[in-house]
Amino acid sequence: MTVGLLRDRTAVFFMLIFPLMFLALFGALFQNDSAPRSTIVQVGDVEVLDEMPDERFATLSDALTVERAADRDEALERVRDGEVDAVVWEAEGRVELRFSAADPARAGTVQGLMQSVVQSANLDATGQPPAFELALGQVEDESVKPIQYLTPGLLGWAVAMGASFMSAFTLVQWRRRRILRRLWLAPVGPGTVISARIGVSLAFAFAQVAIFLAVATIPFYGLELTGSWWLVLPLVACGTLAFMSIGLLIGAWAKTDEAANGALQVVIMPMAFLSGSFFPTDDMPGWLGAVADFLPLAHLNSAISDVLSRGGGWGEALPTMGGLLLFTAVVTAVAARLFRWDSA
Repeated sequence: MTVGLLRDRTAVFFMLIFPLMFLALFGALFQNDSAPRSTIVQVGDVEVLDEMPDERFATLSDALTVERAADRDEALERVRDGEVDAVVWEAEGRVELRFSAADPARAGTVQGLMQSVVQSANLDATGQPPAFELALGQVEDESVKPIQYLTPGLLGWAVAMGASFMSAFTLVQWRRRRILRRLWLAPVGPGTVISARIGVSLAFAFAQVAIFLAVATIPFYGLELTGSWWLVLPLVACGTLAFMSIGLLIGAWAKTDEAANGALQVVIMPMAFLSGSFFPTDDMPGWLGAVADFLPLAHLNSAISDVLSRGGGWGEALPTMGGLLLFTAVVTAVAARLFRWDSA
């Protein structure tokens, strides 16, 4: 089984190299998780900007770029064309801000920034200290990077792809080539064949873990392993068994490679999107979130993220492992009912 897998270069590419390409691409694209800078054009003198203390202006410059222009109409036209986010000028003691409603997100950002500037200037003018002060901070360590969230989801998807596709295609091809019939007649016990299939799938999954973590932890990406990160291994083992059972179920039903491939794509790809393998699912409608709660990949991704990035331990891993093993038992029992030795 191992030799057959290694000889199938197409399978190795799509189950190992292809998911790794997503990790490398997304890790590079989202390496800088800072908010996008807004750009405004200042026309003439604007006291709240011109007299802002250097320290405060340096802080503001992290989120706002201020350009100067002499022609207000030309600056307004740049806003309409989407080249800049807003135009600001001062008239009769009022700070006038003009923005485009075509991009509500950028308009809201620049409004919030300028309101903060004006409020700070008003406090400085009155000489009164603010009654309240807001202290900001994130719940994670400040060193947390997007790779901490990308790695668990993409690793879970890679494990799901590898385990389900390998088991389904093996079963379909062996049935079509009558290898299953030969194994049935050969002096080899079913336990030996099943153990070999499980062993190869687990070895392949552990290789996926090793390669993913090796790539993600290089300085360019900067994955920092936290907590009992090694618990990813038993989690991946249970996840591999769960998705092997899905592959066995589809392989028992499908009669051709094409049917197996289509069924696997229909099952695995929507599951990956609903389980947060590619993007966060916090904004999903409630009914979709309820559907995701029943998906094994959603629980696998969450548990891997807990032990890799959130300092989790056995308390987060054990419930997921138990649920995946229960899922494996149920789906395997259904697959056994549908199993047949040949295509007839």
